[in-house]
Amino acid sequence: MAVRIRMTRMGAKKKPFYRLVAADSQARRDGRFLEILGYYDPTKDPAVVKIHEEKVNYWLEKGARVTESARALLKKEGLMKSHSASN
Repeated sequence: MAVRIRMTRMGAKKKPFYRLVAADSQARRDGRFLEILGYYDPTKDPAVVKIHEEKVNYWLEKGARVTESARALLKKEGLMKSHSASN
């Protein structure tokens, strides 16, 4: 099972809210996931980002791949520095 760290869309139409999750790479975008790692709310000013560092580091150490959008969010929060060489 290949694990990906990615974002799932939540919220109403025209009011997006995203969860950062660890999910099987074969699962649908908004489908089944293994664990919630944080959230991102772009509708607030400034955007609200809450990420559980311990959980993200756990999955990165286990070999989880990160999608482009999730990678940008983690870089912005400074969590990809230690794992940038491996991914």
